Amino acid sequence: MRFEIWNEENIPNFSIDNETKGALEVLNWAYSTYDDDLIYACSFGVEGILLIDLISKVKPDAKIVFLETGLHFKETYELIDRVQAKYPHLKIEKKLPNLTLDEQATVHGDELWKREPNNCCHIRKILPLRDALKDAPAWISGLRREQSASRQKTNFLNLDNKFNSVKVCPLIHWTWKEVWRYVYYKNLPYNPLHDIGYPSIGCEVCTVAASNSSNDRSGRWSGTNKTECGLHD
Repeated sequence: MRFEIWNEENIPNFSIDNETKGALEVLNWAYSTYDDDLIYACSFGVEGILLIDLISKVKPDAKIVFLETGLHFKETYELIDRVQAKYPHLKIEKKLPNLTLDEQATVHGDELWKREPNNCCHIRKILPLRDALKDAPAWISGLRREQSASRQKTNFLNLDNKFNSVKVCPLIHWTWKEVWRYVYYKNLPYNPLHDIGYPSIGCEVCTVAASNSSNDRSGRWSGTNKTECGLHD
């Protein structure tokens, strides 16, 4: 059963009074519970790089899914190649939507992301992740409580009714500074767009440099009320 860990006797307690603020403990539990059935859906932002390094200590051949919308920055694609070279045993899958960009334009019109960004995200992100998780009881996400108001109540383990699974969030207690301190200390590869004002990096057509230094996601879907792609709301 997908949610059997939510039996009160089976829900673990994780200490955050350690070097990784509970993240490594959560990952050890998650992989011991789900093993090869656990999937990390990674966008390869800086939090993703931190998580990949921690995951490599627990499960060197972990399954990682990247939602390949066909619209990412070239820097993101280059980073994925660098990460794969550093962690050669990781199983990184670029998950494609059912529609190519040309097919999407034929069905929905050109540049759907400008006119109906929610629909574009549904086609190119939500449906592909739903397909990737159809047989997975749990998946990992790099959400942090500090990122936005909508993420402040995220727990280490979350019932995810959208994908009928358990969403494991090991980094909920990490701050932006702590993430970067770890990445710099470990000399890990990361997306150079972070260095020029992009704290949150998504599709190139929907991401600009952040306009508000106190809001990591202010550069996403700029000029709209949209702040999430729909994977986490």
